[in-house]
Amino acid sequence: MYSLSEENYLKAIFHLQKNLNEEVNTNALAEEMQTKASSVTDMLKKMADKKLVIYKKYKGVKLSDLGKKVAVEIVRKHRLWEVFLVEKLNFTWDEVHEVAEELEHIKSKKLIVELDKFLGFPKRDPHGDPIPDEDGNFLALNKALLNQLNVDDHGVFVGVKNSSAEFLQYLDKNKIALGNNIKVMEKEAFDGSMQIEIDHNQIVNVSEQVSENLYIKSN
Repeated sequence: MYSLSEENYLKAIFHLQKNLNEEVNTNALAEEMQTKASSVTDMLKKMADKKLVIYKKYKGVKLSDLGKKVAVEIVRKHRLWEVFLVEKLNFTWDEVHEVAEELEHIKSKKLIVELDKFLGFPKRDPHGDPIPDEDGNFLALNKALLNQLNVDDHGVFVGVKNSSAEFLQYLDKNKIALGNNIKVMEKEAFDGSMQIEIDHNQIVNVSEQVSENLYIKSN
């Protein structure tokens, strides 16, 4: 059994780690956890004693095999609860994150197994992020950020890099939703803004800040 703080640290490291062999900078972790670097160092030392992380002074931290297992379990719970909140309790996709942050710390393994079954074993959460299965495996999906596409490239909008409530509300306001077919009509060299066509009938201009946060799967 691990504390709520330890679980939050594990999840934060998991999201910050670009690959399993790369250390996460403690300053980046401090920013993610909204705390002081000295507090992060103290926590990492305690977690290293529990074999949850591999911490190297002045180099950073990465998850141990045990730490990764626990982190993936937390991510799985979080994303399943987000699906439940949207599909069964009529939450919108910009409302679920904070509630799921609380629900992800429930310890009952049976509850999560039954929740997964109840929801029909979903593969993705409401933001398009993959839900790991009971064994911790993620479904791979070839995707690229919209800003990496060229004029006339097209694909399906499958996820967001930024899942903040403000960004999701912006997408709702502009009627940009998961599953939309997106085609790049124009791309400005000056500021990276784009004109995109949505589902063959709607033209929208988006900034580079928006395009660098939309994941597109090529058709």
